[in-house]
Amino acid sequence: MSNVQHVNESQFASQVEGASGVVLVDFTAAWCPPCKALSPVLDGLAERYAGRAKVVKVDVDENPGVSARYGVQGIPNLLVFKDGQVVNQAVGFQPEAKLATLLDSALES
Repeated sequence: MSNVQHVNESQFASQVEGASGVVLVDFTAAWCPPCKALSPVLDGLAERYAGRAKVVKVDVDENPGVSARYGVQGIPNLLVFKDGQVVNQAVGFQPEAKLATLLDSALES
């Protein structure tokens, strides 16, 4: 069972923008091969950072409003939020070590 939550537009405000602490958001789509390849990486991060940071996915096809609000044009698009504000971003498939560095940076700031 994955610790990664799937959120929609109506949940985004409370689960991400209104959340205290660090949230890694993966803007993704079911048809996207790099997004599928990133899935196990995100599962690992969600487990590794459980209790310190939350990992969520937003399907860009099902939630175009949130995607547009954050200027998501390419996927996977990963945004790191801290206390509701974007503090880091990475586009495209990223190795776990790179994403861990982004999360650690947000947790330490």
